Amino acid sequence: MQSVADTLLCRDGKSIVIAMDHGLERGPSVFESIPERADPATVFELATHDAVTGLGVQKGLAETYYPSYSEDVNLVAKLNGKTNMVTGDRYAPQNWTVEYAAELGADALGYTIYFGSNREADMMAEFRDVQESARDADLPVVLWSYPRGQGVNDHDAPDTVAYAARAALELGADLAKIKHPGTLADVEWAVDVAGRMPVLMSGGATVSDEAFLRDVQTFVEAGGRGVTVGRNIWQREDATRILDALEEIVYEGASVEDALR
Repeated sequence: MQSVADTLLCRDGKSIVIAMDHGLERGPSVFESIPERADPATVFELATHDAVTGLGVQKGLAETYYPSYSEDVNLVAKLNGKTNMVTGDRYAPQNWTVEYAAELGADALGYTIYFGSNREADMMAEFRDVQESARDADLPVVLWSYPRGQGVNDHDAPDTVAYAARAALELGADLAKIKHPGTLADVEWAVDVAGRMPVLMSGGATVSDEAFLRDVQTFVEAGGRGVTVGRNIWQREDATRILDALEEIVYEGASVEDALR
């Protein structure tokens, strides 16, 4: 397996990945603020921005829309996911195979594990097969490393986020998507325990431009390698402005003030 820094998922060793698996995970209500973004083609268009190194989508969107964008968008095949309609502890079943993702032209794979869930062992076993098949296909794997099961009291706590980063390293992920744990020192600790595996900041719910970009700036200053973000891009009227600012902060080390200018 080549270094993830040498793959299409990275630019100068860093990444800005747009995630759009929310239609499955959260339902159509996520598009109500900007209804045109319910059309996946509009987000594929955003992913052609020079700053974007990948677009994470589920199988149906990859099958239907990716062929029209294969020259301009790097596909992150999000292999598992769940709806928001189930009850009980969290479990994200696998919805397509590594082999089929590779056949569709995927440049990387995405997978979620809910650590602390009563179904943690099932997801870890399924991830084992995905990770080993990914090695055969020479595809990097991004782990959505989320401690959100019944065994987790505070999934944003710094020690919990650091645990998620370390767990991703131990299980063989090439990159991990983790929550922002709080302070610069908290991010530094999560980066340290992740070893040589790069970590990306999870975008989370939509907040103000400045609040979001300050979190990104802190994360990158502390050694994080970028972001995997959905709603904080495509839930904005002027998504290009945010992508322009992210490009300056993640790749150039600009301040929030300069990036917003």
